Amino acid sequence: MQIELASFYARLGSIALIMLLGFFLGKRKIIDTHTNKAIVNLLLMVFMPASLFAAFPNEYNQQTSSLFVSGLVAGFVVMFALIILSRIIFNKYIYKGELRFESQFALIFNNATFLGYPIISSTFGEEGIVPYCGFIIAFNIALFSYGVFLFERKLSKKLFLGIVTNPNIIAVILGMLVFLLGLKLPDPITSAVGFTGSATTALSLICIGFMLSHADFKKLIKKWRLILTAAIQLIIGPLVTYFLLLALHFPKEVIIVCTLIQALPTATSLGLFAAKYGGNDIESSELVTISTILSIVTMPVMVGILLA
Repeated sequence: MQIELASFYARLGSIALIMLLGFFLGKRKIIDTHTNKAIVNLLLMVFMPASLFAAFPNEYNQQTSSLFVSGLVAGFVVMFALIILSRIIFNKYIYKGELRFESQFALIFNNATFLGYPIISSTFGEEGIVPYCGFIIAFNIALFSYGVFLFERKLSKKLFLGIVTNPNIIAVILGMLVFLLGLKLPDPITSAVGFTGSATTALSLICIGFMLSHADFKKLIKKWRLILTAAIQLIIGPLVTYFLLLALHFPKEVIIVCTLIQALPTATSLGLFAAKYGGNDIESSELVTISTILSIVTMPVMVGILLA
C-alpha cells in the first residue's frame, strides 16, 4: 500500500466538490438544521454501520484478519497516547478551565467517521478499510467512554451502555464474525447492505458542507485560541501517530491509514457532546469549523511529508 500524491489530491478535489454541494444546499436553505440532524442520525444509525459491515471481504484470509487486529491494537495505542498528550498540552495551569476539556477532546477525537471513511475507502479500497474497521472500534470505545467523561467528569452506567449499544461497533463485530466464520449471507441481504452503505460517503460530506455554510468566517478569524488549538490537533496528531506506530513496528498499511486519519479535522461530534453534556457548544462548533478549514492546507502537507 502506498499513496500516489497526484491521485490522492485528485480524490481530495472530488471530496471538496461534494462538500461544496452541501455548502450550497445549506446557503440556499434546501437543507436546514432539522434536516441535517436527521441525516446525521441516519448516518450514525444506518448508513455508516452498513458500510462498515459490508467492508469485510467475502472470503477469509489470514492477511486480512491480521490487518484488522493490527488496526484495532493501533487504535487503542493512538487513543491512549493522545489522551495523555491532551492532558499535558491543555492543562489546568494554561487553560484554567476555559475550553480545556473541549480542547482535549479536539486533540483526541477527529472526524474519523464522517470524513475518514470516504477518504480511506476512495484512496485504498478494501485494503485500507479493513484496518480502518479495527481502528474505528477503538475510536468509538474511547469516544463514548472517555469522550463523554471529559464533559460529565464521572463514571456511569451510561458510558458502558453507550459502548455496547453503538451501531458502528456492533456492525464491525458482526462483520468480523461473518468474515472469520466464513458465513455466506443471501445475495439480497448482501446487496441491500452494500447499496445502503454506499450512500455514506456523499451524505457525510454533504453534512460537513452544510456545517461550513453556517460559519461566520469574519468572526472566526479573530478566535486565535481556537485557531491555535486546531493547528496543534492537525499537526501534532499525525506526527505522534506516525512515529509512535513506526517505533512499535506496526504494518505499513496500518501506519498509513492511522496517520491519514489523524491528519483529519476534529470530530463534528465535539459540538454535539458539548451541547448535550454542558460544555461550551458555541465555541466547540466554531473549533470544529476552524479545524475543518485549516485541514484543507495541513492535511495535504502532512500526507506529503509523512506518507509520500
